[in-house]
Amino acid sequence: MTHAPLGLVLSTATTAPPRQLAEIGRLAEERGFAAVLVNEGRGDALACAQAIAAVTARIQVGTNIANIYYRHPFLAAMTAATIAELSEGRLILGLGPSHRALLTAQGIAAETPRQQLRDYIVRIKAILSGEDRNPLFAAQPCPWTIPILAAGLTAESAAVAGAVGDGLMPFLPTLDHLKKLWRTTREAAVATGRDPAALDCILSIPTFLSNTLDAAMSAAKHNLAFFARLPNYRRQWRLCGFADEMDAVTTAWKTGDRRAAAACISERMVNQVCVYGSPQMCRSQLAAFRAAGARLPLLAVSPVGNVDRLGATREAIRLLAP
Repeated sequence: MTHAPLGLVLSTATTAPPRQLAEIGRLAEERGFAAVLVNEGRGDALACAQAIAAVTARIQVGTNIANIYYRHPFLAAMTAATIAELSEGRLILGLGPSHRALLTAQGIAAETPRQQLRDYIVRIKAILSGEDRNPLFAAQPCPWTIPILAAGLTAESAAVAGAVGDGLMPFLPTLDHLKKLWRTTREAAVATGRDPAALDCILSIPTFLSNTLDAAMSAAKHNLAFFARLPNYRRQWRLCGFADEMDAVTTAWKTGDRRAAAACISERMVNQVCVYGSPQMCRSQLAAFRAAGARLPLLAVSPVGNVDRLGATREAIRLLAP
């Protein structure tokens, strides 16, 4: 029986050291997962991907998503080529411009993030292919194919993914919005003479696994309330029909009350953005995201109740394995 591919995304925003992330990657490979990608929070996503590659043999590894402002494109290309060589072609490179508020706090200016993402992808592809010929120090062409996917939550970003990338890597779209983003990505590919069938859509989905439905729903609401602090997500959720929730969340966060903010998130919104509940429920919800365009869903596991994130991730690997 052929199973639909399923992946996992691990977080460097936690306190888990890279060695533990690598151990999770090895476990995911043993249980038949197709990919383990790493986000870029407090740690280096590419370095963690390399660590996972070192202890696995089959599973795809990579980033979901590496911040384009942290690395010069030459360094990003050379690091990607190195990991591709060490992993024998298993690298997926997800790239994105992060969030202006987070970048500003680090002293990084992001004036034209969408254009910079486009230029960054084009430059990396040129370096990897050997077309970028620096007369003083030209990089050797990479013999491995490295798919480069672009982060995108707007139609404009999805168009970048289709025009110059190898696919789309959104985070936190609603089911309905995902359909539109994926359609826009493919239309942009056609408009630029590219084959839309060659594109991928890799979607990281907040996952809350528990047979206690109320607890799973509560954890999901707290998670979405946290992300609602970031303008990009808030803006898109408003456009997707959740303006009332975003107004209420914004008011609640003014006092720093996360519990009150979580109470503003509706069950309808959770149903559109998350996977939650029993293993059977989660599998059914994953099927809905696949139908909306996600060719490779990634479980972004958060704990429910008194369990740590890595423990919850191990349990999800066991119960939701393809």
